[in-house]
Amino acid sequence: MSETCANPLLLGWIKEWLDEARERNSKGAIVYKKAYESMKACPLVFQHPSEAQQLNGIGPKLCDRLTEKLKAYCEENALPMPEHPQKSASSKRASDEGTAESQPAKKPRKARPYVPTLRSGPYALILALATLNENSSQGLTKAQLIDLAQPNCDSSFTAPAESSKFHTAWSSMKTLLQKEIVYDFGRPLKKYALTEEGWEVARRMKKVALPSNQGTLAFGNQSGPGTTHTGDSQLRDSLGDNSTEVVDEEAPTAHNDTQRWEPAPDGTVTPITIPPDSFTVQLVLDNREVRSSKDRDYITNELHKKGASPEVRALELGDVMWVAKFHNPMFLSQYGEEGDEVMLDWIVERKRIDDLISSMKDGRFHEQKFRLRRSGVKNVIYLIEEFTVPSDPNSAMAGKYNEMVASAIASTQVVNGYFVKRTKNLDDTIQYLARMTLLLRRMFNSPSATGEPASNTLSLIPSRQLTSSQSYLTALERLRTESPKTTYAVTFSTFSALTSKSDVLTLRDVFLKMLMCIRGVTGEKALEIQRRWPTPQTFIRAFEELDPKDRENMVSERMNTLVGRKKIAKVLSKKIAEVWGEDG
Repeated sequence: MSETCANPLLLGWIKEWLDEARERNSKGAIVYKKAYESMKACPLVFQHPSEAQQLNGIGPKLCDRLTEKLKAYCEENALPMPEHPQKSASSKRASDEGTAESQPAKKPRKARPYVPTLRSGPYALILALATLNENSSQGLTKAQLIDLAQPNCDSSFTAPAESSKFHTAWSSMKTLLQKEIVYDFGRPLKKYALTEEGWEVARRMKKVALPSNQGTLAFGNQSGPGTTHTGDSQLRDSLGDNSTEVVDEEAPTAHNDTQRWEPAPDGTVTPITIPPDSFTVQLVLDNREVRSSKDRDYITNELHKKGASPEVRALELGDVMWVAKFHNPMFLSQYGEEGDEVMLDWIVERKRIDDLISSMKDGRFHEQKFRLRRSGVKNVIYLIEEFTVPSDPNSAMAGKYNEMVASAIASTQVVNGYFVKRTKNLDDTIQYLARMTLLLRRMFNSPSATGEPASNTLSLIPSRQLTSSQSYLTALERLRTESPKTTYAVTFSTFSALTSKSDVLTLRDVFLKMLMCIRGVTGEKALEIQRRWPTPQTFIRAFEELDPKDRENMVSERMNTLVGRKKIAKVLSKKIAEVWGEDG
């Protein structure tokens, strides 16, 4: 137990519940883990467990369990039970005002249990999530949830009720998360499941359904249609609430795909072949790619004239990419996937010459190449506009910049293995993107001259079979080795989650980013350092084990077998030691 924890008793009990949940492989482990971390980090001493409700991840129900635990502890050890802070405050006020005897005590107000309004967003979502087995560790994706919940909701989960509004029935998921009735988990594909409190709400909804021969709610992945109705008065009597009536519509059962596409025990994935006539190749352009602030539509309009009309949106990585856009928007839903687009294996990083020089100065150039390498995209194109530096060719500064650009291009081609395309100006760039779009359409959509199918086969890696970005890269490497001519891809939403800067980073990713903040440490050098010292802690301890005079050469000496651009020079080794090897 942590000696620095302000509430070791409470922390210990939460740890017991966390361990029990993990042993049972219960989904409650996620809830208890969040509560454990919040309690462990809290510096405040609580006089009563109810005060812990102010912490993130600890709700009223958990506080009640902690209170019961504390009562039993006090009884076993002959200790007085701390008074509830609300009762203590009310008695103190009554004593100060001298009204404790003259005025009758107020009847404590009974907390109303949460009951969703009939056929509302929360009502439909709880019904959908209740189709899972209560003891299962599985969850439902957003697409699955919407598919299951929509028949039981009067509002749309995908389109606003009015054109002037932006909220859909899905917005109610935020309420369920805040009330800790639902929790989310999983990367790259987020899933949702009911908490213990959420299952209590679901059971209350089932309890008030009139027993009849017409059927019952399909909770716990049960099957069997049922339509039972409950009157307003019965609901109030059963729940002690003034909510509107709850009607048990026929509860849909979970998709068989929930089981079908779960990760395999050995970590392998089973790709799904996509029919070539089911999609078309679509160009996607980042919304920051504009001619100027006053002419934002120039690129889009010119591409449209050349038959390559792009979709403009914010991209997590790169400036231009291509996706397989399905003719049937619901095509991917049969595999439990979201959206109607699959990433293709081509991405463009566009750099105007001045931006290229700027990115090399501030380190963005290496960071972007590192992220592109971690994306798994096979065909990375570095498109560089205006190769000639617009300055006096006789000046020393112009020569320096020309050398810098030439070195960067050579490194990108030789070290990274990326294709570099140089264009004269923006119009030349637009022409190149249009030609690339037509080329990819011929590769994926057009039959050959002999009538054979398109030359490239597209296969989808199910998102539910991926557990992390590393599992995605491992699967890609294996699949590409087995079938080099097949393009393996994930959905656009999954790719965005895998490459997002703001998404959850592993310790390895954070360590690599920290190393690359040091000028001169490229992605290749950072990876070599991380291979020898896996975590920041092991790296710091390695320095601490040496005398201060030996620290500055530690990295260069232990990596002296490396050659080329991976080698760490003594000057850079000293710089690294100044950051990581300093005491205190």
